[in-house]
Amino acid sequence: MASALLILPASMSAQKRKAAPKKAATEQVGKPDPNFYIFLCFGQSNMEGNARPEAQDLTSPGPRFLLMPAVDFPEKGRKMGEWCEASAPLCRPNTGLTPADWFGRTLVASLPENIKIGVIHVAIGGIDIKGFLPDSIQNYLKVAPNWMKGMLAAYDNNPYERLVTLAKKAQKDGVIKGILMHQGETNTGDPKWAGMVKQVYDNLCGDLNLKPEEVNLYAGNIVQADGKGVCIGCKKQIDELPLTLHTSQVISSDGCTNGPDRLHFDAAGYRELGCRYGEAVARHLGYEPKRPYIEMPKQIEVPADAFIAETTVPGNEFPKVDKEGRAYFRIAAPEARKVVLDICNKKYDMQRDGKGNFMAVTDPLPVGFHYYFMNINGVNFIDPSTETFFGCNREAGGIEIPEGAEGDYYRPQQGVPAGQVRSIYYYSNEQKTWRHAMVYTPAEYELAKNAKKRYPVLYLQHGMGEDETGWSKQGHMQHIMDNAIAKGEAVPMIVVMESGDIKAPFGGGNNQAGRSAYGASFYPVLLNDLIPYIDNNYRTKSDRENRAMAGLSWGGHQTFDVVLTNLDKFAWLGTFSGAIFGLDVKTAYDGVFANADEFNKKIHYMYMNWGEEDFIKSGDIVKQLRELGIKVDSNESKGTAHEWLTWRRGLNEFIPHLFKK
Repeated sequence: MASALLILPASMSAQKRKAAPKKAATEQVGKPDPNFYIFLCFGQSNMEGNARPEAQDLTSPGPRFLLMPAVDFPEKGRKMGEWCEASAPLCRPNTGLTPADWFGRTLVASLPENIKIGVIHVAIGGIDIKGFLPDSIQNYLKVAPNWMKGMLAAYDNNPYERLVTLAKKAQKDGVIKGILMHQGETNTGDPKWAGMVKQVYDNLCGDLNLKPEEVNLYAGNIVQADGKGVCIGCKKQIDELPLTLHTSQVISSDGCTNGPDRLHFDAAGYRELGCRYGEAVARHLGYEPKRPYIEMPKQIEVPADAFIAETTVPGNEFPKVDKEGRAYFRIAAPEARKVVLDICNKKYDMQRDGKGNFMAVTDPLPVGFHYYFMNINGVNFIDPSTETFFGCNREAGGIEIPEGAEGDYYRPQQGVPAGQVRSIYYYSNEQKTWRHAMVYTPAEYELAKNAKKRYPVLYLQHGMGEDETGWSKQGHMQHIMDNAIAKGEAVPMIVVMESGDIKAPFGGGNNQAGRSAYGASFYPVLLNDLIPYIDNNYRTKSDRENRAMAGLSWGGHQTFDVVLTNLDKFAWLGTFSGAIFGLDVKTAYDGVFANADEFNKKIHYMYMNWGEEDFIKSGDIVKQLRELGIKVDSNESKGTAHEWLTWRRGLNEFIPHLFKK
């Protein structure tokens, strides 16, 4: 029988012609078209299709590859039993890419242009082979899980009957040349499985008057996942199927990539397996197989000298860093449409690697610590392969781009006694709630010989959107202190770090020094609750001469607000990229800077640093203070911005001057 594409009336407007769904109709004028090869496809979830189709899967390869839908599909303009151009998904609405997609494309590429390919596709995720046996279907319906019942109902609770009914209709248009199956996972270990597959095949041959020697059964093997596939035990029974059914041929799944569940193939795996089905059929039909063009993912080469970042969770291969400071990231997201890496104020589109992963490589990054996120389909996520850090008002991923030996001051060193960072809770009478803080004690604090020794205290604040763990996790404060104390550069001291009520985003309002609302709720807590708690529970020197305060960014703002209005309680002051705005040095804080001699007597050491590329710089404030006669040390961190490396350097330069006169 001749077959032709549906031709629209000439009177139909171009716009309507463009909007009409792509369909292919056949008009019976005689015998079935011998050049229209039809294939029946059945099975469970891997034939149904579990991976999300990608752009190259969604476009029809043309009128030579047709589908007779087994269910209505209004969104695609498809009606059950009516031929249309084939494109993913083939099975039902809300299913995915199937091996049949690239099976058809392979035959189109391999066979002469006068031959068309048609598929009829009936598959149900998780179905037992009994679900395709007419004598067993009624009993199977009684025990089928609830989640499967809607899928069974789509085929009127008889998937075999639906397949046969459509196949008989298709035989009026063309010739059935083969049967494709992917099933077996549900029957793993069932010794009767091969016999039941033969029953299904024999039933199809009998009901459709097929000659077994002309119509092979092509059985795809299961997900192997390098031997760790969930149903790997099924592989052997599929490999041995030809011992029971001599007209069957097993399609190898060796090397076919899979999704993270190790049960289903990913998109690349379905394409590969589909091509293998097509190649096997082409050879059986006497043609040299030709693969269709498959758009391969851009491969990111990771140099041999790249090493796993110190912030990577143990057991993971990525993130990595190379000697140029480029960072390499990988995340498993086989169902994702788009993944974007956001790091150091730049976004990178991550590329598929063909194995269900997305990868990216950055430009060379500045040394130091950097927060980063991955955006998957429009939602920000933390890379599960990296340690998490509280920053940007939430938990975030982070990566360390290592310095050379110049960074040893913030790394633990052999032979250097290590202090402790303790997690404490204390009750705030000011807020009527429990609060959390981190407390560093020097190594010698625990020694019996120092049981009565008391220590000065530095209250050290983090920045906006970070928390009390920042200085110890991101800032490596404890290593800076340990190394400086061991070298005799800093006196042993206790360091206290609190949230400062600035974990949440800035909510607006005045941000001028001394007039801010953001974080000001912490001031009475610090003065009336935290300091007394520390003095009562640790061996401290509790006078102003032995109490310092410093902070980075907004923590520097808080340091100015607290220290400059409480000179009876603090004698040392430091800021690192201090967020100090609207400061009139002559009048600020009730004119505290106006009398330089008096100020210099009360504040024994004042220090301010910032980064060379920082968006918050304190150079102008330092200049104005010095013009008033205020003694203030300062430093601009070379090559750094508003980041932890700036603040590590600042702390390291600040602490040698504390509690010394």
